[in-house]
Amino acid sequence: MSTNLRRMVWYAVVFVVLVAATFFFVFKDQDLGEVAHAVFTADILFIFLGVALMIGYFMVQAWNIMTLLNSFGEKVSFGKALKFSLIEFFFCSVTPGASGGQPLEIYYMTKEKIKGANATVAILIQTCGMQLAIMLLGTICLWLSPALISDNVLFLFVLGFIINGVALLVLLACLFSQTLARGVVNWFFDTLKGFGIKKAEVWKEGIGKSLEQYGQSAEYIKTHKKEFWIAMGKVLLQQSLFYLVPFCVYKAMGLSGATIWELFAIQSVLFVATSGLPIPGAVGVSETVFLALYAVAFGDELVSSAMLLNRGITFYLFVIVGLMVVFINIIRLKKAKEK
Repeated sequence: MSTNLRRMVWYAVVFVVLVAATFFFVFKDQDLGEVAHAVFTADILFIFLGVALMIGYFMVQAWNIMTLLNSFGEKVSFGKALKFSLIEFFFCSVTPGASGGQPLEIYYMTKEKIKGANATVAILIQTCGMQLAIMLLGTICLWLSPALISDNVLFLFVLGFIINGVALLVLLACLFSQTLARGVVNWFFDTLKGFGIKKAEVWKEGIGKSLEQYGQSAEYIKTHKKEFWIAMGKVLLQQSLFYLVPFCVYKAMGLSGATIWELFAIQSVLFVATSGLPIPGAVGVSETVFLALYAVAFGDELVSSAMLLNRGITFYLFVIVGLMVVFINIIRLKKAKEK
């Protein structure tokens, strides 16, 4: 077994252990029969609507990546961009602090003959937009609905806001600074090297030589501000689709009373509070904070079932899909190499 495959297996094992421990502690005092009944009697149409929103989430991201790469002269289809998005989601989900998502997405882009400098810029813009959307939506929702969260969650929100804010500042600086850009490229490929990918050092040197082209791409951003902000708007739409899923779960369980805004606002605050933590997929923390924030909307009897449905739709389902995409892509690339 290769080193990078062993590392993937290790991350997968840690992820599964975290998930198992989380669900053990969440459901150890629950009547599993009632939880199962609530899950399996949920309105399937609203469940499908929630899944459709998540599919839209990945499609918007793919649309953005495709548009950015094409604007740099790369010929990338929508299907290929969608594959990259799912690969990123999987590795973000199973690596601490989502550290493996973007480096491995760029790795697979370069395997598809996309220039590393262009891939790096596109992912930097996408990631920058994601950080901006998370902070903006979370701040607006907290400002308009401060009574929705407790003091304990407020601490996590502030911590998450600081972490995301620092990440955003670094990303913006990288987009317009050759020195920081070089540092980010080095970090990406050092991360790949840590996964046991032997050619990472060679690729890092090659991309280092092409940083002049990277500068041209960054200059493109400066001279195409409209296109840059359109890309930011797409990410804002993408994240909004994600935040609408809890409302679908709420309606699927036959509940009424809470507004779509309240459920949207809670999810945005929850995401800020958990997204910056160095835990694979924020497993354990996301589930716990969900139970704390959504208990008023769903009630104590249904909130555990609601959490299971919501995390199933927004996270676990697409971790499985992403894993399938990664393995299919590995097999396809291996066959292409043999030919």
